Amino acid sequence: MSVPSPSPVLTIALNDDPATALETATWALAALIATLDDAATKPLADVLAARPQRTAVLEAAGLIQREGNTPILHPSYRYPDGPTNRSAAQARLSSLRQAVAAAANDHGETSGWADQDDEVLRNQGRASAGTGRAIADKVVPALPGLAERLQAQGSRILDVGTGIAALALALAEAFPLSEVVGIDVMGRVLELARKELADAATEAAGRVILRHADVVDVAEQAAYDMVWLPAPFLAEAALTQALPRLIEALKPGAWIVVGTNPAAPDLLRQAVAGWHAVRNGGNAYSTDRMTTTLTAYGLRDERQFPTVPGGPVLVAAQRI
Repeated sequence: MSVPSPSPVLTIALNDDPATALETATWALAALIATLDDAATKPLADVLAARPQRTAVLEAAGLIQREGNTPILHPSYRYPDGPTNRSAAQARLSSLRQAVAAAANDHGETSGWADQDDEVLRNQGRASAGTGRAIADKVVPALPGLAERLQAQGSRILDVGTGIAALALALAEAFPLSEVVGIDVMGRVLELARKELADAATEAAGRVILRHADVVDVAEQAAYDMVWLPAPFLAEAALTQALPRLIEALKPGAWIVVGTNPAAPDLLRQAVAGWHAVRNGGNAYSTDRMTTTLTAYGLRDERQFPTVPGGPVLVAAQRI
């Protein structure tokens, strides 16, 4: 029988040494990341059993339950397959690398993704493959008419801020008759994307078209059956400029799917989210605000789709 998890994860009390508690939390996060990464290719039970010291850290942090003598990972991190485990690990590793960069060099200015090293960009990009699979498996089938559109020859998808093209590749694999156009303002990350696609060496990779372009300059009219927009990565001014252009780029009856961050449930996470957004040149749009904004632009049938615990909420709406 399962036993409830230990006390809440790493509670930081003022009468303790807060810096030591935060450092300990970092090591616990490292243990979680490494465990998720290993579980991408091995049974989770074997992973937990093979590294008892690391598993002990997870248990002390409240991330392990016990079923008899068998350690069981917290339900929030029991992902359905290896690729999802890998994506979750990559997302948290990217965040951890960014935090280290902020500790080493934060002078108050906005740094943006261009100042991140290649490993951060790869980690962040590979994590987005999980979002691509979520769009294909959960969102598209739930949106009236979209699956049929994407199963038609000549269908087209726009991937805004494609990064290393991991999400674009996931969509191309899911919809073998679709062309996926990935745009990004960073020339350096597109070079990484070209290498990732070349290494993939699949038919799907050949249907991913990369363009060096700014989303605020999108000028195509009625060109796409679906547009993917990762809203948290755009500055608010850019997002305001881009949205009407992206809506015009949709074919009549087509759908835009927007990644948003859920509202943080406590003051610490709210503050971290604000700092993170500013450092990376992003914005603080919430899921509800994005839903309201899409409706104000005349889109209809808006819907929200949660992903993994703590992950983005996808907001979809249809062009009339």
